[in-house]
Amino acid sequence: MTEAFVGELFSVKDKVILVTGSNRGYGYAIAEGLNKAGAIVIRIDLSFDTRLNTDDFEFDLANKIQIKSLVEKINKKYGRIDALVNNAGVSISSANAYTDNEAYEKTLAINLHSVFELCCTVCPIMANKNSGSIVNITSLGAELGFPNNPAYQISKAGLKQLTKAVARDWSVNNIRANNICPGYIKTSMIKNSYEDKILNANR
Repeated sequence: MTEAFVGELFSVKDKVILVTGSNRGYGYAIAEGLNKAGAIVIRIDLSFDTRLNTDDFEFDLANKIQIKSLVEKINKKYGRIDALVNNAGVSISSANAYTDNEAYEKTLAINLHSVFELCCTVCPIMANKNSGSIVNITSLGAELGFPNNPAYQISKAGLKQLTKAVARDWSVNNIRANNICPGYIKTSMIKNSYEDKILNANR
């Protein structure tokens, strides 16, 4: 397979791509890589203290009733959305994980419900062009049981299945949906649990 063919097959040049949770960690690396590959990258996060050659939108994905307005604003500005990377997520590990309803609701709101709302809004836009790609960042938590964080595991398992549903339902419009399941990588979100020797002994 020639380099020219590979470049054409996998090119994201000038593609309009949304990346959520992209101020730091996985999301930043994804946005940076897409930017270097020539994509038009729109980053979505609560706030930004990192800089890339991207269009950045400060937005709380827990506010699901405003997600449609955000996506429509982006679509109006660029005229299309070619791809969506759902990376945003929270992980709230606690000894009170089975009684902390606030942590449970926040985790599900960001990790799962916001993705559903984004897909509900983005898929019809992609369908108008009969083309699109959605990539959801799941987790080992979708497969394995980790201590003191049931909400995270529920959200990621649900996200895995949501991806299958979207792939099945929107394939007729030439929209692809895939999961990426990273390993346990040291980012700012999991720094404390990564360095917790007792917690890691139970993994």
